[in-house]
Amino acid sequence: MTGFQNEPLADFSDASQRTRFAGALEQVRRELGWKAPCVIGGQLVVTGRWLPSVNPAHPSLVVGQAALARPEEVDRAVACALRAQARWAGMPVEARAALLQSAASRLRQQRAWFAALAVFEVGKPWREADAEVAEAIDFLDYYCAGAVELAQGKAVNQQPGESNRYHYVPRGVCAVIAPWNFPIGILAGMASAALAAGNVVIVKPAEQSPIIASHFVRLLHEAGVPEDVIQYLPGLGEEAGRALVEDPRVALVMFTGSKAVGLSILRTVGHPAPTQRFLKHAVVEMGGKNAIVVDEDADLDEVIHGVLASAFGYQGQKCSAASRLIVHAALYDRLVERLIPAVSGLRVCDPVEPRCDLGPLIDPEALTRVTTAVTEAAVSSTCLYRAPADRLPAEGYFAGPALFAEVDPRSPVAQEELFGPVVCLFRVRSFSEGLALANDTAYGLTGGVYSRSPSNLQEAIDAFQVGNLYLNRPITGSIVGRQPFGGYKLSGLGTKAGGPDYLLQLVVPKTICENTARHGIPLE
Repeated sequence: MTGFQNEPLADFSDASQRTRFAGALEQVRRELGWKAPCVIGGQLVVTGRWLPSVNPAHPSLVVGQAALARPEEVDRAVACALRAQARWAGMPVEARAALLQSAASRLRQQRAWFAALAVFEVGKPWREADAEVAEAIDFLDYYCAGAVELAQGKAVNQQPGESNRYHYVPRGVCAVIAPWNFPIGILAGMASAALAAGNVVIVKPAEQSPIIASHFVRLLHEAGVPEDVIQYLPGLGEEAGRALVEDPRVALVMFTGSKAVGLSILRTVGHPAPTQRFLKHAVVEMGGKNAIVVDEDADLDEVIHGVLASAFGYQGQKCSAASRLIVHAALYDRLVERLIPAVSGLRVCDPVEPRCDLGPLIDPEALTRVTTAVTEAAVSSTCLYRAPADRLPAEGYFAGPALFAEVDPRSPVAQEELFGPVVCLFRVRSFSEGLALANDTAYGLTGGVYSRSPSNLQEAIDAFQVGNLYLNRPITGSIVGRQPFGGYKLSGLGTKAGGPDYLLQLVVPKTICENTARHGIPLE
């Protein structure tokens, strides 16, 4: 993308940056207790029902409360968005981009504050939180530049006597249904892409992270994005989310989350309502069951570092996280010998602490899912390591890392996305067998290979069925413009966030053919 540069990450080895971030944490701590009403056409709407957002490391600490939107708020917001659509689409793309660039500048100035809020609301360690806000800034800048390029249209063949043009028009009202695990990064990506392309947006954040979403929408309004062009509707997925997806006036649904909800959205958009005069379009990303394949000649130092980062970063609560480690038999025993002490050395604690390696899971339901899966896996396979209970904080939704070997490849823990710090190890006799096992799931999001063999790396490039393949490096941490992110199979539709094709999903191409030969004389 012409002129685009990534936002550099914070260097917390620098004492001044640590001091700055610690100050942001204290500021956010003093400000906790926000009320976040719905924002519909610039008006603050209180519905009479409040959804508390709590700190997962200290559930007694309320970060804030968000108003629960009902179907009537959805109806009102969609009607408001529909009235704003033509005006926003008709604004010159350079003017839209300037507003979003202003938002990027504001977010850059408030970067530490937003990252600190992510620590409190969703339990992100310092580096994870800072990297997410940097990603949000990247998305704003990247899609601004992309929208300006897209507005130039595409060249098509010309013939004497006719003019042929090919350009793009917005789809219309867009529902952005954002996840909790990247409450500002993915939200900013989906919303800024839709806005840059000329669509108006209604934001429905995840129930676990409505407060940071409310502040991001406020920032966009302060940057000059009209209040009827982006609206904020916190609420339950089965109420506000479903109403948005089913509304016949909503033209575009952007969703990141579970496979079950993503498939439900695709079923809904595939069956137009009787009053609907267009086909809805959906952009969905639905997670993964991601594998790292380790060849017999792999560098063990790199492997251990990559597995720790990929499997346990943000407690394994990333759709790109590694949950399966497939190792060549020639290296398996040595890898296990080094991996166990490396995992046992990870520090599980409150993410406000700068040395935190693993923070809490997002909510009690997530803790129950992970605990149940670990208990069941311990019965059917060999537990290599499980963090002792006395090393976990007494308060909060903490689950330490766990490693299992001799796992049945068809078992739930080997096939189903878990969203937790649990890794299954598999021993294979050849690199090709490892790739076949890696592909043996319904998902196709991310995957990794550690090998020094050029031919095996090429085999992985050809055969590994994932949208993002990482060779000799961690499989998480994609960067806007460098590693466009998204998968296929049951991980998604192949769309790539932060890539050159993403905006094409949010517009409709239009061909204009004009006869330029002169016919008659115009009347005075």
